[in-house]
Amino acid sequence: MNDDLLGVASLHALTYCERLFFLREVEGLQVADDRVYAGRRVHVERLPADAGTLERLSFESESLGIQGSLDLLRHRDGGLVVYEHKIGRATAEKGAWDSDRVQCGAYALLVEEALGRRVAEARVRYHASEVTVRVPVDEALREEVRATIARARELQRSTERPPITEHERRCEKCSLAPICLPEEARLAADPAHRALRLLPPHPQGMTLHVTVDGARLGRQGWNLVVKLPDGTAERFPTQEVESVVIHGFAQITTQALRLCADRDIRVHWMTQSGGLVTSTAPSAPSGQRHLRQFEALREAGPRLALARSLVLAKLSAQLRFLLRATRGGERSDVLEVALTQLRRALSQAARAKDVDTLRGQEGAGAAAYFAALPLLANAQVDESMRPTTRSRRPATDRFSALLNYGYGMLYREVLSVIVGVGLHPSVGFFHQLRSSAHPLALDLMELFRVPMIDMAIMAALNRRTFDAAADFQVFPGKVILSESGRAKLIEVIERRRYEQWKHDVVGYSLSYARIVELEARLLEKEWMGEGGLFARLRIR
Repeated sequence: MNDDLLGVASLHALTYCERLFFLREVEGLQVADDRVYAGRRVHVERLPADAGTLERLSFESESLGIQGSLDLLRHRDGGLVVYEHKIGRATAEKGAWDSDRVQCGAYALLVEEALGRRVAEARVRYHASEVTVRVPVDEALREEVRATIARARELQRSTERPPITEHERRCEKCSLAPICLPEEARLAADPAHRALRLLPPHPQGMTLHVTVDGARLGRQGWNLVVKLPDGTAERFPTQEVESVVIHGFAQITTQALRLCADRDIRVHWMTQSGGLVTSTAPSAPSGQRHLRQFEALREAGPRLALARSLVLAKLSAQLRFLLRATRGGERSDVLEVALTQLRRALSQAARAKDVDTLRGQEGAGAAAYFAALPLLANAQVDESMRPTTRSRRPATDRFSALLNYGYGMLYREVLSVIVGVGLHPSVGFFHQLRSSAHPLALDLMELFRVPMIDMAIMAALNRRTFDAAADFQVFPGKVILSESGRAKLIEVIERRRYEQWKHDVVGYSLSYARIVELEARLLEKEWMGEGGLFARLRIR
């Protein structure tokens, strides 16, 4: 097939929704959902073939600029008839949908040019309705096809994503709705709009963590197999795995890596202290998306607005967590001082005139928050496990070791989401490029440090999940998690990832893992004329 030619299926998508066409054909995004697979299966259930039937014929035309493979071509009454099969229903009037008419018309033009015979009619078999609809291939349809091809070429030359369709019902059945987020675009335009749930509550597939030093992840057929040093093994079907994380000194074979690459399974390597080494996360085709991002974040105004929303969301999360955790009890003077400082930081951040001022208020809020965090540990928590000072890498106490590892896991997830969404992780709006960490990943992390990591770890501490001796390794000037400690923390955070929370913007519940993706996509909407929804998630 010639990559310069438009696929006839793309004309079908364009007639259905211009944004759908742009996402597929210009930005290169594809999601094969249940309807897509059902559409592929239905072609096996064709009408009975006869001597005048030709199936799955492929045509291409340089003059028309299109190519495609039609379902059936039949001889009828001395002429040729193009057949298309659809899993859905015909229109209420038992007619063909516009997108199906254009697709049939395009196939008719291809057949005429290739075979030199005129096609006067096409037929569409709607399997859900069990009807076959006749489509006249007249001059009006031919002109409509040519106009659609011209519009497709115009969109291919553009970097601007078209607006969402006015036909809301079409979005409900679209496989790219979780990427397009049409309901969120409608909500941005009309705050009174009640958004329909088009985004599944959880990501597809599990995260496979290999935590035991010396463990090896290999391949058996289409399965991933984890073999432990003691010889025991466990098999994981790849259709159930979304990503793989190799911790510490575990290993993965090249055969398993190839299988992960073939199945678009993300693979990440993390150090014993929770730092991200590298990833093989697949990326969405991103040319147009990167250009839009670079252009938008070049200007100081948009950067400041996004940074302000981000800092307000983080400071609010810290304040509300402290309030929520001490609700109904007597608050100490230390806690009251911290709450006052956080409220002051929130107030001043809302009026900040530049990003440097915002960074100062974010730092002041963080200092107050971590000073109060030890007060959230109950009396049963081992003294050596209690939060004391906040030390980053290397951690010098057990609580900081837990936080550092948790933040490392969060950074890995956020970075993977950003790359998968198609944004450039090194071009952010709040953090500066000072280390190997990507600024945009650090930016987006700020929304989730408190709800996904801090709250989960504090709850685990108060449940006495961790053993101060068995779950940590203490060295001069450094504390890291042991294998058992890593396994426990991973379980805590994975459980948190799949807890659902009612999102303040869309008004329905999603898992935290899905909310990370949603916020990345809402961020992209900020520079596409559909903004105002990013960083509005709040702890209640």
